Amino acid sequence: MTNIKIHQGTGPAPEKKAGPGDPAVTTTAKEASAPEASLEERLAAAEKEARENHDRWLRATAEFENVKKRLEKEKNDTYKFANENLLKELLPVLDNLERAIDHGSGSPDGKAVVEGVEMTLKVFRSILEKFGVTPVDALGREFDPNLHEAVMVQEDARHPGGTVLQQMQKGYLLHSRLIRPAMVVVSKKPEGMEEENEIVGL
Repeated sequence: MTNIKIHQGTGPAPEKKAGPGDPAVTTTAKEASAPEASLEERLAAAEKEARENHDRWLRATAEFENVKKRLEKEKNDTYKFANENLLKELLPVLDNLERAIDHGSGSPDGKAVVEGVEMTLKVFRSILEKFGVTPVDALGREFDPNLHEAVMVQEDARHPGGTVLQQMQKGYLLHSRLIRPAMVVVSKKPEGMEEENEIVGL
């Protein structure tokens, strides 16, 4: 009887079909779903950042409105109470005038009233000077349209033309700014005499 030996070859092994539970299949599925999960995460992060930015914008807008309202109130208060210190300083002047009138009402001599008013006027002037209010020096000066307002022109042979002869109402400066011009009477040479100075604007 002849023995037949079957030799096992060394050729390639038959391919094995991958099943659902195969590790290689599981890894590939995860890799395929990974980009989709990452996109969802990025979307969620972007939405969260957008909400946070919106909240910050709302807070900044509310804070800006509050600052705007506060500044507006401060500006209004500044305009409303800008002269508070000056008015407080002037109240004693009002008190002194009232006292002078009360005192003069019971006195047959008006001298006491005049003295009281003069004293009050002195205090009043010192308060104005304290706040930078000074009178315009006009009498005897050359007419200056920047400081004086001519209400009348009067012939005068004793003064050069354009000289302030009379001050009808005092003018005042606030520091270097004119707040009221002096109302003055200005001279001019009589007819027939040579005019030495020409008054601008008269």
